[in-house]
Amino acid sequence: MSADEEDDITEELLADAGKLTGLSLELLGLDPHPDDMTDEQRLQFDPEDLEEMAAVPPEERQKSVLQTRLLAGLLWNSSSILLDQLFRDLGTLSELETLTPADIAGSSVLTSLPPQFAARYDQKFTQKFIVVAADVTAALVRGWTAPGCLAAELAVRCLLDQAEITEEIYELDLPEDWRADVEEVLLEDADSEALYSDSLDDLEDDAGHLDFEHWFTPFAPGDTVPPYARA
Repeated sequence: MSADEEDDITEELLADAGKLTGLSLELLGLDPHPDDMTDEQRLQFDPEDLEEMAAVPPEERQKSVLQTRLLAGLLWNSSSILLDQLFRDLGTLSELETLTPADIAGSSVLTSLPPQFAARYDQKFTQKFIVVAADVTAALVRGWTAPGCLAAELAVRCLLDQAEITEEIYELDLPEDWRADVEEVLLEDADSEALYSDSLDDLEDDAGHLDFEHWFTPFAPGDTVPPYARA
Protein backbone atom coordinates (compact mmCIF):
# COMPACT_ATOMS: atom_id res chain seq x y z
CA MET A 1 0.00 0.00 0.00
CA SER A 2 1.58 3.27 -1.11
CA ALA A 3 1.42 6.45 0.94
CA ASP A 4 -0.56 8.12 -1.85
CA GLU A 5 -3.21 5.37 -1.85
CA GLU A 6 -3.54 5.57 1.93
CA ASP A 7 -3.87 9.36 1.80
CA ASP A 8 -6.55 9.07 -0.88
CA ILE A 9 -8.77 6.69 1.12
CA THR A 10 -8.27 8.73 4.30
CA GLU A 11 -9.34 11.93 2.59
CA GLU A 12 -12.33 10.13 1.06
CA LEU A 13 -13.44 8.71 4.41
CA LEU A 14 -13.04 12.04 6.20
CA ALA A 15 -15.16 13.66 3.49
CA ASP A 16 -17.83 11.00 4.06
CA ALA A 17 -17.85 11.46 7.83
CA GLY A 18 -20.38 14.29 7.75
CA LYS A 19 -22.87 12.12 5.85
CA LEU A 20 -23.24 9.79 8.84
CA THR A 21 -25.91 11.96 10.43
CA GLY A 22 -27.58 9.15 12.38
CA LEU A 23 -24.67 8.71 14.82
CA SER A 24 -22.84 11.51 16.59
CA LEU A 25 -19.09 11.43 17.10
CA GLU A 26 -19.79 11.13 20.82
CA LEU A 27 -21.78 7.92 20.23
CA LEU A 28 -18.80 6.64 18.28
CA GLY A 29 -16.59 7.14 21.32
CA LEU A 30 -15.37 10.74 21.21
CA ASP A 31 -15.29 12.42 24.62
CA PRO A 32 -16.84 15.89 24.26
CA HIS A 33 -14.99 18.98 25.43
CA PRO A 34 -16.79 20.83 28.26
CA ASP A 35 -16.62 24.08 26.28
CA ASP A 36 -18.71 22.43 23.53
CA MET A 37 -21.45 21.32 25.94
CA THR A 38 -24.63 23.05 26.98
CA ASP A 39 -25.25 23.72 30.66
CA GLU A 40 -27.68 20.83 30.70
CA GLN A 41 -25.13 18.46 29.17
CA ARG A 42 -22.48 19.46 31.69
CA LEU A 43 -24.84 18.53 34.51
CA GLN A 44 -24.65 14.92 33.34
CA PHE A 45 -20.97 14.70 34.33
CA ASP A 46 -19.19 14.87 37.66
CA PRO A 47 -16.96 17.94 38.13
CA GLU A 48 -13.90 15.65 38.20
CA ASP A 49 -14.84 14.18 34.82
CA LEU A 50 -15.33 17.65 33.33
CA GLU A 51 -11.91 18.71 34.59
CA GLU A 52 -10.34 15.60 33.10
CA MET A 53 -12.01 16.24 29.73
CA ALA A 54 -10.89 19.87 29.73
CA ALA A 55 -7.32 18.89 30.58
CA VAL A 56 -6.82 16.82 27.41
CA PRO A 57 -3.99 18.48 25.41
CA PRO A 58 -5.18 20.14 22.18
CA GLU A 59 -3.05 17.90 19.98
CA GLU A 60 -4.45 14.77 21.64
CA ARG A 61 -7.97 16.12 21.29
CA GLN A 62 -7.37 16.89 17.62
CA LYS A 63 -6.12 13.34 17.02
CA SER A 64 -9.19 11.86 18.74
CA VAL A 65 -11.52 13.99 16.64
CA LEU A 66 -9.71 12.97 13.45
CA GLN A 67 -9.79 9.26 14.35
CA THR A 68 -13.48 9.34 15.21
CA ARG A 69 -14.35 11.22 12.02
CA LEU A 70 -12.38 8.60 10.11
CA LEU A 71 -14.45 5.90 11.81
CA ALA A 72 -17.68 7.68 10.87
CA GLY A 73 -16.57 7.86 7.25
CA LEU A 74 -15.54 4.22 7.33
CA LEU A 75 -19.02 3.15 8.49
CA TRP A 76 -20.61 5.21 5.73
CA ASN A 77 -18.28 3.78 3.10
CA SER A 78 -18.69 0.22 4.38
CA SER A 79 -22.49 0.44 4.21
CA SER A 80 -22.32 0.95 0.44
CA ILE A 81 -19.77 -1.82 -0.03
CA LEU A 82 -21.89 -4.17 2.08
CA LEU A 83 -24.93 -3.77 -0.18
CA ASP A 84 -22.87 -3.97 -3.37
CA GLN A 85 -21.41 -7.26 -2.23
CA LEU A 86 -24.76 -8.62 -1.10
CA PHE A 87 -26.13 -7.98 -4.59
CA ARG A 88 -23.05 -9.76 -5.95
CA ASP A 89 -23.79 -12.74 -3.69
CA LEU A 90 -27.40 -12.73 -4.89
CA GLY A 91 -26.24 -12.79 -8.49
CA THR A 92 -23.97 -15.75 -7.76
CA LEU A 93 -26.79 -17.65 -6.07
CA SER A 94 -29.05 -17.11 -9.07
CA GLU A 95 -26.57 -19.07 -11.22
CA LEU A 96 -26.48 -22.11 -8.92
CA GLU A 97 -28.65 -25.17 -9.48
CA THR A 98 -28.06 -26.37 -5.93
CA LEU A 99 -26.75 -24.55 -2.86
CA THR A 100 -23.96 -25.98 -0.71
CA PRO A 101 -22.18 -24.65 2.40
CA ALA A 102 -19.06 -24.37 0.24
CA ASP A 103 -20.87 -21.87 -2.00
CA ILE A 104 -21.66 -19.71 1.04
CA ALA A 105 -18.11 -20.03 2.35
CA GLY A 106 -16.91 -18.51 -0.94
CA SER A 107 -19.37 -15.62 -0.89
CA SER A 108 -18.59 -12.00 -0.13
CA VAL A 109 -21.02 -11.32 2.74
CA LEU A 110 -23.10 -14.42 3.43
CA THR A 111 -19.94 -16.13 4.66
CA SER A 112 -20.04 -13.76 7.66
CA LEU A 113 -23.37 -15.22 8.80
CA PRO A 114 -23.57 -18.14 11.27
CA PRO A 115 -22.10 -21.07 9.28
CA GLN A 116 -24.36 -23.77 10.73
CA PHE A 117 -27.27 -22.33 8.73
CA ALA A 118 -25.36 -21.97 5.44
CA ALA A 119 -27.65 -24.35 3.56
CA ARG A 120 -30.57 -21.99 4.27
CA TYR A 121 -28.99 -18.88 2.70
CA ASP A 122 -30.78 -19.21 -0.62
CA GLN A 123 -31.97 -16.52 -3.05
CA LYS A 124 -35.15 -15.70 -1.15
CA PHE A 125 -33.28 -15.38 2.15
CA THR A 126 -30.64 -13.18 0.53
CA GLN A 127 -33.26 -10.89 -1.00
CA LYS A 128 -34.90 -10.44 2.40
CA PHE A 129 -31.51 -9.93 4.06
CA ILE A 130 -30.61 -7.24 1.51
CA VAL A 131 -33.81 -5.35 2.38
CA VAL A 132 -33.04 -5.55 6.10
CA ALA A 133 -29.40 -4.53 5.54
CA ALA A 134 -30.54 -1.52 3.51
CA ASP A 135 -32.86 -0.52 6.35
CA VAL A 136 -30.02 -0.87 8.87
CA THR A 137 -27.67 1.29 6.80
CA ALA A 138 -30.41 3.89 6.31
CA ALA A 139 -30.57 4.23 10.10
CA LEU A 140 -26.99 5.52 9.96
CA VAL A 141 -28.49 8.60 8.31
CA ARG A 142 -32.02 9.03 9.64
CA GLY A 143 -31.10 8.38 13.27
CA TRP A 144 -29.97 5.17 14.87
CA THR A 145 -32.49 2.81 16.44
CA ALA A 146 -31.70 -0.64 17.81
CA PRO A 147 -32.12 -3.51 15.32
CA GLY A 148 -35.68 -4.82 15.33
CA CYS A 149 -34.93 -8.47 14.55
CA LEU A 150 -32.10 -10.98 14.54
CA ALA A 151 -31.45 -10.51 10.82
CA ALA A 152 -30.91 -6.79 11.43
CA GLU A 153 -28.42 -7.55 14.20
CA LEU A 154 -26.58 -9.88 11.83
CA ALA A 155 -26.56 -7.16 9.16
CA VAL A 156 -24.83 -4.85 11.66
CA ARG A 157 -22.21 -7.51 12.30
CA CYS A 158 -21.66 -7.92 8.55
CA LEU A 159 -21.28 -4.15 8.24
CA LEU A 160 -18.61 -4.10 10.94
CA ASP A 161 -16.87 -7.07 9.32
CA GLN A 162 -16.63 -5.05 6.11
CA ALA A 163 -15.32 -2.06 8.02
CA GLU A 164 -12.61 -4.23 9.55
CA ILE A 165 -11.60 -5.49 6.11
CA THR A 166 -11.17 -1.91 4.86
CA GLU A 167 -9.29 -0.98 8.02
CA GLU A 168 -6.84 -3.83 7.51
CA ILE A 169 -6.33 -3.18 3.81
CA TYR A 170 -5.53 0.50 4.29
CA GLU A 171 -4.06 0.28 7.82
CA LEU A 172 -6.35 3.06 8.99
CA ASP A 173 -5.56 4.99 12.17
CA LEU A 174 -8.80 4.37 14.06
CA PRO A 175 -9.63 4.68 17.77
CA GLU A 176 -8.37 1.78 19.86
CA ASP A 177 -10.96 -1.00 20.34
CA TRP A 178 -13.30 0.83 17.97
CA ARG A 179 -15.28 -2.28 17.03
CA ALA A 180 -16.11 -3.21 20.63
CA ASP A 181 -17.16 0.38 21.32
CA VAL A 182 -19.36 0.57 18.21
CA GLU A 183 -20.94 -2.81 18.94
CA GLU A 184 -21.81 -1.58 22.42
CA VAL A 185 -23.78 1.27 20.83
CA LEU A 186 -25.31 -0.49 17.83
CA LEU A 187 -25.85 -3.95 19.34
CA GLU A 188 -26.64 -3.28 22.98
CA ASP A 189 -28.14 -6.41 24.61
CA ALA A 190 -27.97 -8.23 21.26
CA ASP A 191 -28.82 -11.94 21.14
CA SER A 192 -27.28 -12.70 17.75
CA GLU A 193 -23.77 -13.28 19.14
CA ALA A 194 -25.01 -16.61 20.52
CA LEU A 195 -25.61 -17.80 16.94
CA TYR A 196 -21.85 -17.95 16.44
CA SER A 197 -21.30 -20.11 19.50
CA ASP A 198 -19.91 -23.61 18.95
CA SER A 199 -22.10 -24.75 21.82
CA LEU A 200 -25.40 -23.45 20.45
CA ASP A 201 -26.93 -26.92 20.97
CA ASP A 202 -26.33 -26.48 24.69
CA LEU A 203 -28.63 -23.43 24.59
CA GLU A 204 -31.58 -25.29 23.03
CA ASP A 205 -33.84 -24.91 26.04
CA ASP A 206 -33.36 -21.14 26.15
CA ALA A 207 -32.71 -20.26 22.52
CA GLY A 208 -35.98 -20.93 20.68
CA HIS A 209 -36.07 -17.28 19.62
CA LEU A 210 -32.75 -17.85 17.83
CA ASP A 211 -34.28 -20.38 15.44
CA PHE A 212 -33.69 -19.55 11.78
CA GLU A 213 -37.45 -19.19 11.23
CA HIS A 214 -37.50 -16.24 13.64
CA TRP A 215 -34.65 -14.19 12.17
CA PHE A 216 -37.01 -11.73 10.48
CA THR A 217 -39.58 -11.67 13.28
CA PRO A 218 -39.72 -8.39 15.24
CA PHE A 219 -38.37 -8.67 18.77
CA ALA A 220 -41.30 -6.75 20.20
CA PRO A 221 -44.55 -5.15 18.91
CA GLY A 222 -42.87 -1.75 18.65
CA ASP A 223 -39.91 -2.99 16.61
CA THR A 224 -40.09 -2.47 12.85
CA VAL A 225 -38.99 -4.87 10.12
CA PRO A 226 -39.47 -3.99 6.42
CA PRO A 227 -42.62 -5.63 5.00
CA TYR A 228 -40.74 -7.50 2.28
CA ALA A 229 -38.61 -9.24 4.91
CA ARG A 230 -41.74 -10.35 6.77
CA ALA A 231 -43.31 -11.99 3.72
